Amino acid sequence: MKAKVFLVEDEESIITLVKYNLEQEGYKVITNSNGEEALRDIKEETPDLILLDWMLPDLSGIEICKALKKDKKSKDFPIIMLTAKGEEQDKVQALNAGADDYITKPFGYAELKARIHALLRRSKPNVVDDTVIYEDIKIDRLQRKVFRGDQEIDLGPTEYRLLDFFIKNPKRVYSREQLLQNVWPDNINVESRTVDVHIRRLRQAININNQKEFIRTVRSAGYALD
Repeated sequence: MKAKVFLVEDEESIITLVKYNLEQEGYKVITNSNGEEALRDIKEETPDLILLDWMLPDLSGIEICKALKKDKKSKDFPIIMLTAKGEEQDKVQALNAGADDYITKPFGYAELKARIHALLRRSKPNVVDDTVIYEDIKIDRLQRKVFRGDQEIDLGPTEYRLLDFFIKNPKRVYSREQLLQNVWPDNINVESRTVDVHIRRLRQAININNQKEFIRTVRSAGYALD
């Protein structure tokens, strides 16, 4: 999974096009056509990038953008504004509201993909790089291998996905429910305590030779990579 993209858009044709093509690239895509609902859900979903339509039936994209940037939980979420407004003053208004980039409709998918990748490279390189290093842990995503120092670590598929998810947002605390939603491909009938089992296995695997412990338990909140 490359990254989680939250699309706020009310044109069905654009939703279908963007969602299908991004999912073909390996992105996880969440969509919402209601501005107020999207504003609430974005903070719950913690996406890696937001595609935000300017003209929505309730809240405007500008209002949503400003609200996200004022909240410490969402102020760092990268935002690309999608709009039919193409005048210079419109772009300035969007950028001043906190948008990181701006695409004028109609747009081609190749341009959208390139802008998403470029913005993630700048803002969240841990999400898109093929090799990620955190302290002395290295993940080679092309070969799906994990190393602690020079020693390769044997991880099961779920433990690998857990570590890869944590390393995208180190130090951020995730609840069991958030981990189930993001790490388990199909979490139907999966109990939240299942997360504890795989966290324990991940800890045992990466804590070789009694080295520094990386997975932190936050009481009544969840887990984080520290």
